[in-house]
Order: sequence, then structure tokens, then C-alpha cells
Amino acid sequence: MAFNDLFLRAARLQPTERTPVWMMRQAGRYLAEYRAIRENHGFLEMCRTPELAVEVTIQPVDLVGVDAAILFSDILVVFPGMGLDLEFAKGEGPVIHNPVRSVADVRKLGISDPIEDTGYVMETLKILRRELVDKVPLIGFAGAPFTLASYAVEGHGTRDYENCKALMWGEPAAWDMLMTKFSDTVIAYLCAQIDAGAQVVQLFDSWVGYVAPRDYERFVLPYSKRVLAEVKAHGDKVVPGGVPVIHFANGATSMMDLVQQAGGDIVGVDWRLDMRKVVETIDPRFGIQGNIDPVALFAPDDALEDMVVDILEKVGTRPGHIFNLGHGIHKTTDPEKARTMIRLVHEHSDRIRAGA
Repeated sequence: MAFNDLFLRAARLQPTERTPVWMMRQAGRYLAEYRAIRENHGFLEMCRTPELAVEVTIQPVDLVGVDAAILFSDILVVFPGMGLDLEFAKGEGPVIHNPVRSVADVRKLGISDPIEDTGYVMETLKILRRELVDKVPLIGFAGAPFTLASYAVEGHGTRDYENCKALMWGEPAAWDMLMTKFSDTVIAYLCAQIDAGAQVVQLFDSWVGYVAPRDYERFVLPYSKRVLAEVKAHGDKVVPGGVPVIHFANGATSMMDLVQQAGGDIVGVDWRLDMRKVVETIDPRFGIQGNIDPVALFAPDDALEDMVVDILEKVGTRPGHIFNLGHGIHKTTDPEKARTMIRLVHEHSDRIRAGA
């Protein structure tokens, strides 16, 4: 089997004969093969066991036909190395039993060492590069400083962020210390992933859409900008041709100008912004990743096809487009729908390029 480098070429803004496609959370509960493994293993156990993480990382490549593999892990695996007591409670998602609520709590936090604390991730990446040598490129990832800080402060997922914003507004020096520690951790973690074999890395700022643009500019942007710049510089130094960096700021469509200031090579966009506006708004020096609504995979095939074509035609022949869901695939999605979407992306993007 010849190596499929469509995704890697698109991430470098090079010409491609068709649009590559992968899906956030593509290794997960919508696949029966994943659920069969999950029945016998805890989530963190799977993340920390390279053999299991490798198996579920490769599943969507073989079963669904995506053009890239993304490491099976979680953005919060760096927490224990920082001194945060992390648990994935059944039916509740992640819970941090010692949330950060004061200046003293911030001072107690350490910087996670990527080898000592998350060496299993690096081992997984090394195995995956060998397993994927004749298949597709490998994506590594990390959570952005704000999203990690929001979990650490709130202690769990939330939609209000009252504790997080209270610390941000009321204790700006403590907030800076907190965000700096997360930035240091993420930089070291992503650079180690690159050293271990990640060919592209993505920074997930999953919850940054809950802050106002003025707060993003003051309390978030400087830290994301530093992470993206230092990780990009490391990739350029150690890998011939560099390691493309994707920045996905979920829910941030009202401040895409600021998101672009953060840097990176590819801007990930959720489904809340029309692709024509995306193309008009995002500077041509960036690639674009996105942006179909994840719930589109529940639509009839003809409606799904219309949505796929709409996005592809609005992008046109602009280089650097990577087709993706606007956020993670839903756990009740029929895998056959995912396969259908991937087929439609390939067929119609090939047609659009051939007719250009």
C-alpha cells in the first residue's frame, strides 16, 4: 500500500488532487470495535497502555478510511504530572478532585515532564509511526492553556466558567502564573510528541468560545501565541520541512482576527461560520480545517451531500483545505455515515479540482 500523504501536503499548503478528511474524536465510541475494547478497560488505562492506544488510533484508518490518524489520548493526561488529581468518573467525564481556586493552589502546581509523566504517550507515537508507515500521517495533540486552565479551576466540565473567570479577572497575577505553567507544560509536551514521531500537531482550545473577545485578547492570546510559536520553531528545527501546527479554537468564530494573531499553520473552524466567510476572513498564509456540523452525519445522504458540496465549492481550489467536522464526532453516529461523508469529500473535491 502506498503512503497516503494527502493530509500532510494539504497541511503544508501544497497542491493536492483531492481534499483530505479526518474527524475529531474519530477513534471513539461510535465504533463497535472501540466499544469492545472499552468494555474491558478504563479510559485512562487505554490512554496509558501503548498497545491499546495504538489499536484504537488505527481503527478509523482501517475501518472508516480517514486520510490521517490522530493519537488516541486525552488533553488532560498532563494533569497528574502537575499535581492535579484526575479521575474519569463514569457518566460524569473528567473530575479534578483538587481544583485550583487560589493563589496558593496555583503556586503548588508543577510543570509536567513529558517523558517522566507521559512517557506512555511518546511510546505510543513511536509505535504508531512504524505501524502507519504505509498508511497515513500521524497527528499529535494537546489542550491549549485556557482550556486546560478551565478544567483545572472548575474541577469538571462546565458551561459557565464562573470560578475560572473570577480568578482571571480578580487575580490577574495568579492567572498569569497559572497560564504560564500550562504553557510551559504544553510546549514541552508537544515538542516531545514531535520528537517521538508526530508529523502534524493540533492545539485544541475546546472551551475558549466562552470568553469575550476583549478577554481573549488580554488573558488567552499571549499564551496561545507563545505555545504555537515555540512548538512551530521546534518542529522546523528537528524535522525536514517542519511540522505543521493546527490551531482549533472552538466557538471562537466571533474573533477570528484574534485567533489568526495566535499563529500556527492551519486554522481550525467550527460549523458556526459559513465557509464563504471563512475563506474571506482567514489570511491565505493559513490553511483551513473544517467545518461541517457533526450532526450532519445524521442527515439523509442527499442532504449530507449538499452540505459537503457547499463547503467544498466555497473553498474552491484554495490550497491547504482539510475537511473535518466542526467538533468531535457524536458517539451515536453510524460509522457508515462517516464512510459516506469521506467518500463524498473525495469524489466532489476531485471533481471540483478537475474542473478548475
